[in-house]
Amino acid sequence: MRDRFELFVALRYLKAKRKQAVISLITVISVLGVAAGVMALVIALAINNGFRSTLQRNLLGATAHVTILEREPLYGIEGWRELAARLRRLPHVTGVAPALYGQVFLTGLRSEGAVLKGISIDEQWEPGELLRHLREGSAARLNDGRGYPGIILGSKLAEKTGLPLGSVATLMSPQGELTPFGPRPKTARFRVVGIFESGLYDFDAGWAFTTLEAAQQVLSLQDVVNAIELRLDDIYKAPEVTRAAEKMAGPKLAATNWMEQNRQLFNALRMERTVTAITIGLIELVAALNIFITLTMMVMEKYRDIAVLMSMGARREQIRRIFLYQGVLIGAVGTVIGLVIGHLLCWLGDRHRWIRLEEEIYALSYVPFQPRWVDSLWIACAALLVSYLATLYPSRNATRIAPAEALRYE
Repeated sequence: MRDRFELFVALRYLKAKRKQAVISLITVISVLGVAAGVMALVIALAINNGFRSTLQRNLLGATAHVTILEREPLYGIEGWRELAARLRRLPHVTGVAPALYGQVFLTGLRSEGAVLKGISIDEQWEPGELLRHLREGSAARLNDGRGYPGIILGSKLAEKTGLPLGSVATLMSPQGELTPFGPRPKTARFRVVGIFESGLYDFDAGWAFTTLEAAQQVLSLQDVVNAIELRLDDIYKAPEVTRAAEKMAGPKLAATNWMEQNRQLFNALRMERTVTAITIGLIELVAALNIFITLTMMVMEKYRDIAVLMSMGARREQIRRIFLYQGVLIGAVGTVIGLVIGHLLCWLGDRHRWIRLEEEIYALSYVPFQPRWVDSLWIACAALLVSYLATLYPSRNATRIAPAEALRYE
């Protein structure tokens, strides 16, 4: 009952018409300040989460979780079938695939450099997430190029070279045949049987896939690969699997994982998240200052009312809680408004892709917004905590009023 009385008085004070309009104005500004800070934090962290999760999803769709490589690239990994069979038995490994990478020159209507990746499409090998969802064509047609080996191009690479689905491309590899006069570049013709789109510009503009046998022929290699790629049931077990795979592979081979390969990128996003939270969090301090000013001025305006309440038996702790509730109510209303507007803007921004980006620079074509309920929870708690701290001095100051002195001349 006592809490209801204090909350009732706090609400009456907030809703009552003011003799001094400036107090009402500062109260509104305080609510808007809290709302602006909460909204800005929700949007900023949603952008950071969007970039992180989108980049991570696209990277892991195009690359392996763990990769076995030569320590000193020379002749490729021999006996890779036996090694792959052993790696498949490691805990958390769900897929193993051999790969052969090489630099080639791709020619259609125009010429572009590209990374050629040879893959095995046998049933026992996993082709990877990227080739399961092609924009056009099918990975199953790599062995059915109508007289030519099949090749799958990135969407931007296909646009730049003028090679649509079904066209014939010419590949030239600098790793050609050895002649008495030195190495001679080797050329081969391929038919475009698929076009993929990973969402990452570097992959879409510079990668091409073909069968392992066709890649070995173009690169003038025997039955070798230069990478064995593992996919895991839990991507965060990658460091543990990397250590086990490297131990199994032997001293001539090394193992790396997606965390090591992209450490700088994800560390930069993590640092940006921290800096963003601190910088935008200063808006909450400004809002707290407004709440402090509002309550201080309200105590000055209501000192006679406070004296009457205390003379009628209200305890000082009750008076303190009246103004404490006022500050927390201001913070709560601002927090709710900020969360609602922030999540609404994030939903609209992500759905309609409001902010476009240069793919060549940012790797993504638009800014993704992905708010998380965990972030919203700690943002709300932080806003309410700051609002509460701003009430401590004014509410304590209200309890120092002496009823006899305040009502002497009334």
